[in-house]
Amino acid sequence: MRIGIIGSGHIGATVGRHLIKAGHDVKFAARDLDNLLPLAAELGSHASTGSPREAASFGEVVIFATPYGAWPALGRDLAALLSGKIVVDAANPYPQRDGDMARRALDGGSGLFTAGYLPGARLVKAFNTLPWKILDNEGGTGLAMAIAGDDEVAVQTVARLVRDTGFEPVIAGPLSEARRLDPGAPAYAKSLSPQELRLALAKAAV
Repeated sequence: MRIGIIGSGHIGATVGRHLIKAGHDVKFAARDLDNLLPLAAELGSHASTGSPREAASFGEVVIFATPYGAWPALGRDLAALLSGKIVVDAANPYPQRDGDMARRALDGGSGLFTAGYLPGARLVKAFNTLPWKILDNEGGTGLAMAIAGDDEVAVQTVARLVRDTGFEPVIAGPLSEARRLDPGAPAYAKSLSPQELRLALAKAAV
């Protein structure tokens, strides 16, 4: 599968490495393309680099692992291009970094808030609950990762990608339930088994 990854810091680069090892082709995008050249060289012929528009065009699935505050500009630039595509939001809203928009996202849940920037995209919330070092080192150990989305085919496609990174997908429900994956929720930033993750998701404030 062709995967575009926009935002190639710790989370984006780590997820991309795992997906390439699983046989996918990945195009990485970031503000400074020169910083991506060593990563692409390390990962070989299945890795390439480009602008956010190029990554969005390339990917059958497009993963966003940028700071949450980048969403207004990204939505303005890429929403039309991403209409009908599976888009994964791996970004987390932190008010101390991202300002008032992050507070508003947390009030109603970041899944629905992000969807407002991408009308027409088949949005799935995933890859946002585990720190990058766990993503890097603990795949294949039975740890779970939560997913939320409204489009069943998109959710199952992302669930397969989660398995390809070495983690067990746990479906949290539709995008309205993505608030259970946000910073501060019981399931956030914890190494949990699938059973433990389901219990943590159930404990999240409604």
